[in-house]
Amino acid sequence: MTRAIPADATECARILADAARDGRTVRIIGSGSKSYVGDAATTDIEVATSRLAGIIDHEPADLTVTVGAGTRIADVAVVLERAGQFLPLDPPHGDEATIGGVIAANSNGFWRARYGGVRDLLIGTRIALTDGTVARAGGRVVKNVAGYDLDKLIVGSFGTLGVIVEATLKVLPLPAASDGLVGRFARSQDAFAAADAIVRGASRVEACVVERSEGSAWRLAVQARGSTLTVSRAIEDARRAVAARQGDARELGEDLGRMRELPAHATDGALVRVSLPVAAAAAFTETAARLESVAALVADAASGVVRVHLLDDDDAVIRDAEALVAAARVVGGGGRIERRAEHLRSRLSTWPTRPTGDFLMRRIKDAFDPAGILEPGRAAFA
Repeated sequence: MTRAIPADATECARILADAARDGRTVRIIGSGSKSYVGDAATTDIEVATSRLAGIIDHEPADLTVTVGAGTRIADVAVVLERAGQFLPLDPPHGDEATIGGVIAANSNGFWRARYGGVRDLLIGTRIALTDGTVARAGGRVVKNVAGYDLDKLIVGSFGTLGVIVEATLKVLPLPAASDGLVGRFARSQDAFAAADAIVRGASRVEACVVERSEGSAWRLAVQARGSTLTVSRAIEDARRAVAARQGDARELGEDLGRMRELPAHATDGALVRVSLPVAAAAAFTETAARLESVAALVADAASGVVRVHLLDDDDAVIRDAEALVAAARVVGGGGRIERRAEHLRSRLSTWPTRPTGDFLMRRIKDAFDPAGILEPGRAAFA
């Protein structure tokens, strides 16, 4: 495999054009933290974004920041913190993930319900295309109303349409206070009832996550950030919700960070990720927890995203993983096998059933990448 490290957008576009002309397939890599996603095939060229990094523009008064796609989320956080601001994204692999990778994978964490996801925070991109051009979408100000919103199309495309070389995102002032708690319950119904009361309550929280990881116990992790008074009220409301369902509350600690990083640690067996209507998450999770192969389960009660880590013999893992994806579709959601052990890749597809809208995305893929060189197998339509 040939490795290319372009220094700028123009060079990146030229590399893609040459590859398309010669029919050579291309893999795009930032930090490589999500290289396990998809059914990616071996490629001829690897294009790294490590030199497309750094803060390009930061306008504190406009609450925007423009960065190179190869910039790590952690490095952006350091720069913004000096200005009293933060990027309201908390994706898995937070220490290593790059901006381009987070956008390409549509990688969201538990803050999504409060601040919005990648699609909501992204307001501008520059993208190198396989015809040798560099396309610009959106801009560097929050109000972008002209033309097609191509930014939305790039989010979650896994590099199959082009290489993100630059991005502009919304930022926010750092909160003055932060606090949280963990509630422990004997039954999943009580954990989800408390979570529902917290999410629907007057006090806004950043994260509200239900977990089952050891034995039959269920845990509810809640985090609130903002002014001192609003945080105090939110946590007090959460304590009442936990107590009303016979839960035992204690300090939050590092629980949320551990739950968020489940994709990074679930290297054996299979990790299933489903996105559900919020109202269906409790019943789905209760059913999933009955599977003997379940090693860990993390459900974002505010957004309906559930991850289930399966560990057992290969046949049981494959059977249960495919069943969970099918069950998600039955209740109006969707899912994929987000990660699986290397020896299972040939037996367990990322998409046991084709996702909704697959034929439309194939047409878009053909328009952006007619030679079909970008990230073969990475996405369902690639």
